[in-house]
Amino acid sequence: MRAPELNAGLLDEFSDALWLEDGLSRNTLDSYRNDLQLFGEWLRKRNQDNSVLTDATHSDLLEFLASRVSAKIKASTTSRELSSLKRFYRFLLRQGKITTDPSLNIETPKLQRSLPESLTEKEVDLLLSAPDLQHPLGLRDRAMLEVLYASGLRVSELINLRYSQVGMDMGVLRVMGKGRKERLAPLGEESLEWLSRYTKEARPALLNGIVTDTIFVTARGAAMTRQAFWYLIKRYALIIGIDKQLSPHTLRHAFATHLLNHGADLRVVQLLLGHADISTTQIYTHIARERLKQLHAKHHPRG
Repeated sequence: MRAPELNAGLLDEFSDALWLEDGLSRNTLDSYRNDLQLFGEWLRKRNQDNSVLTDATHSDLLEFLASRVSAKIKASTTSRELSSLKRFYRFLLRQGKITTDPSLNIETPKLQRSLPESLTEKEVDLLLSAPDLQHPLGLRDRAMLEVLYASGLRVSELINLRYSQVGMDMGVLRVMGKGRKERLAPLGEESLEWLSRYTKEARPALLNGIVTDTIFVTARGAAMTRQAFWYLIKRYALIIGIDKQLSPHTLRHAFATHLLNHGADLRVVQLLLGHADISTTQIYTHIARERLKQLHAKHHPRG
């Protein structure tokens, strides 16, 4: 059997194990697979033979990572690729397909995590008020933006939101996040009101008789995509004159930033964002530190 076919079989087993153990999304599984396929192709070209992933040595991994650095690949990408390799070879070792783990003692570089550019509260107000409410799509967009800012959802969680996940009476969303971990996300009165208005006034016109439990739909009654929503945010930012490097998670970052600015605890923000590890939330710690310094300066007698 040829090397690509052998590697494909190993990657299928690895992907199945990840899905069963952690319930990872298709996008995450594809990311692992792409990283490992890249290494497998590099290994075969470098050795000029039919080397498969199980043949890789400690030196091979070090040379591969060095080649990525030489090619000026971003440090964050190289770090992710090493993480994929480490997890893959730990899996092979557990399965008895290799006797030694070639990724042992290769340290993952510590990356300085920068805070994504966020929006001020005034900019968020402008963004939320940008959609044209005279049109059903404008009302849908306003409801989506309000829900996103109020709850801190990931964009993928927002576009896949279903009515079965919404507790209108309690004002919460039941969200299935990464790793199929469930959490409750509060909505607040403002976003609840916009969600209710969209449901009554705009959604029936967009569906035009189509039956679906998906809340936010397109003009054809289909589910929204990440790309379509990202386009909406960029278009509305352009309309109101926001000149910042925005991302699909801009309102999620604004949600976390503004909560901390108003005194929320970092661990509360961690729970609301659905971060499994507090270290992921700690990119926001400098906001909390700045607020503590301001409070100290304002209230301490020798501040």
